[in-house]
Amino acid sequence: MKKYKKINSKPGPMLYPLPAVLVSCASGDEDNLITIGWTGIINTTPPMTYVSVRKERHSHHLIKESGEFVINLANVDMVKALDYCGVRSGRHEDKFETAGLTRVPADIVAAPMVAESPVSIECKVVEIKEYPSHDMFIAEIVACHVAEDYVADNGAYEFERMRLVSYNHGKYYELKSSELGFFGYSIMKPKTAKRRRQQQKTKKEKKYRK
Repeated sequence: MKKYKKINSKPGPMLYPLPAVLVSCASGDEDNLITIGWTGIINTTPPMTYVSVRKERHSHHLIKESGEFVINLANVDMVKALDYCGVRSGRHEDKFETAGLTRVPADIVAAPMVAESPVSIECKVVEIKEYPSHDMFIAEIVACHVAEDYVADNGAYEFERMRLVSYNHGKYYELKSSELGFFGYSIMKPKTAKRRRQQQKTKKEKKYRK
């Protein structure tokens, strides 16, 4: 077996790549956008997520006061706005306006969604975990919105067409749609694998004919 040499680095947040999302929040008449990399799924039923926000960020108190926020996934067309909302503060400017993004009312929470985002996830905070640099807002997902352009005729969500982005050690990257496998493929029976390949082929042919 080949031996791999690794360098022992100091402890740090080395878990990459990360999702790069825009979180919209609001309290009273004020709303804001913040770029977040520290987010993820923590439970299935009920669906639970979290965002970790630095205590000094303007959005921190908006989320804490309202107990709500929206996670908006970002694609390649939104990268410049995504970066802008991560380095500028909303204390003295309307980041929706300066970043060229559009507010859309959410169905349940008061925070607006980002119209340009392919997927927007409404969240209600259920618990706050306080840490030295960040607070983790643990929330229940109460609604999900997917842009119609990415919903197939059969109702399937076409995430591979969204051109979503990730954050990797200080840089943004597009998630390429080159499938390497799928959940459970390593133990799939040959007969099932053959049927799946035929289904994928038929799907591509239908898409090409369109």
